[in-house]
Amino acid sequence: MSELNTKNTNETHAVAVTSHEATTVDESVVASLGLNGQLFAFQLLNFAVVVAIVWFLILKPLTKTLEERKKLIDESLDKAKEVDSNLQMAEIKFQERIDEAKAEASKVMSKVQEEGVELTNKMKERAQKEIELVVDQAKRNIKIEKEEMMAGLKEETASLVVAAVEKILEEKLDESKDKKLIDGVLGKLKS
Repeated sequence: MSELNTKNTNETHAVAVTSHEATTVDESVVASLGLNGQLFAFQLLNFAVVVAIVWFLILKPLTKTLEERKKLIDESLDKAKEVDSNLQMAEIKFQERIDEAKAEASKVMSKVQEEGVELTNKMKERAQKEIELVVDQAKRNIKIEKEEMMAGLKEETASLVVAAVEKILEEKLDESKDKKLIDGVLGKLKS
């Protein structure tokens, strides 16, 4: 057993020496760089705490704000595209309405022209009828005047004939003889 104890002690001592040598080697590497291991560990811990604070207090809210802003910008771009699309649709509808209005105006103009031609024709017909009425009235008036003139002329001619006959006969005829003579002369004049 003593051998065993001696062996265990030797092994423990060897492990301790190896571990001490490793620590010395590590300390000598760190020391050769001019660093204090304990100070370095505290500084590393301090750096980790600062990074955690910066991350949670500054970077995380900042990235959240940037994401929200990006989302807002994307929504604004989508709305702008939608507005642009709506504007194009409105322009198309507006153009369609303008085309419809032009077509309607063209129909109205055609109808107005047709009505104008129709009204012109009616007015021409009415004027023609009025002219015909005036001409007919003038013809009737001329005929009446002609008849009156012929009657007056007959009477005057008869008076002249009677006067000429009286001179020829030198005698005055009575009224019945006058009438027969006048009728006879007028009958000859008509034929």
